Amino acid sequence: MNTLTIIDKLKTEQNASRDELIFLLRRLGEQERRALREAARETALRQFGNKIYIRGLIEISSVCKNDCYYCGLRRSNPHAVRYRLSEEQILSCCRKGWGLGFRTFVLQGGEDGFFTDARVCGIVGAIKSRFPDCAITLSLGERGEESFRRLFDAGADRYLLRHETADPDHYQKLHPPEMSGSERQKQLFALKRIGFQTGAGFMVGSPYQTAENLADDLLFLKRLAPQMCGIGPFIPHRDTAFHDKPRGSLELTLALLAIIRLMHPRILLPATTALGTIHPQGREQGILHGANVVMPNLSPEEHRRDYAIYDNKLATGVESAEGLDKLKAQMRAIGYEIVTDRGDYRGNETNKIIRE
Repeated sequence: MNTLTIIDKLKTEQNASRDELIFLLRRLGEQERRALREAARETALRQFGNKIYIRGLIEISSVCKNDCYYCGLRRSNPHAVRYRLSEEQILSCCRKGWGLGFRTFVLQGGEDGFFTDARVCGIVGAIKSRFPDCAITLSLGERGEESFRRLFDAGADRYLLRHETADPDHYQKLHPPEMSGSERQKQLFALKRIGFQTGAGFMVGSPYQTAENLADDLLFLKRLAPQMCGIGPFIPHRDTAFHDKPRGSLELTLALLAIIRLMHPRILLPATTALGTIHPQGREQGILHGANVVMPNLSPEEHRRDYAIYDNKLATGVESAEGLDKLKAQMRAIGYEIVTDRGDYRGNETNKIIRE
């Protein structure tokens, strides 16, 4: 087996076997990383030109019923700052974002029972009535197929639900016994059946992760065929059991972004805040490795640091809506342009499921 031959195969066929992916991931030297970067950038430019889509992130609740071992918002963390945004606060964030040129709003929060179907549907309807040309993405955890259908019927366009890891044993090392990786995957397939533009994703460098786990993640994405995928380096939080674990690698995260771009040429792929957190040019490097989405924070300024899923999360500067002009300048400096656009997935297989 040859690593560059595998990369060429990804470029031409958007496919590779599990053994080939493991082989490549274990041998990511400078030559392989450069080949991946160049191929992914060329693929993204061919699909999207130099356009970068922006999403306005609104973190609506830091309350969560789950106790995921890696997350600073886990229910057993007594030091977490808990808050919930009101409908009026959320609409205020949208008004601000609309004026700045955002045409997609991402409502993200923990699994908070306060945000019932009726309440979320009401918020979605209120946003759509005021900003009818916008897209609404929800990222509110597992809710079940009937709940998802209500949210879709209310006008939500997209749903993000990271699968975290496709390996069931690895999943249980990161989550308490009452949580199930197979249930998470089941809900992702339900989102696609309903008609959502669906996003999955995983942490890079999470505790106990192996090259085999990452290959399985890539193959799961191939089966699911999502329209979006969010990956970022694992960053530990001081109030979790993984506080002393090493954070994920910038280089490995960038290589995986590039591989995902090659395997899914039209996918919507963000350069995440976590990338910018671990390296000053992390976001720009993500774009140069095939990412085409950035998500500045529109949340009320007084709560941005309260949504602390990991330590030292960036919440100011180009990570914030107020820093949009600076972000535009940074993108121009590397040859890209932020556009005022909903940035919908452009493909014919929106509801295609390879194999559940």
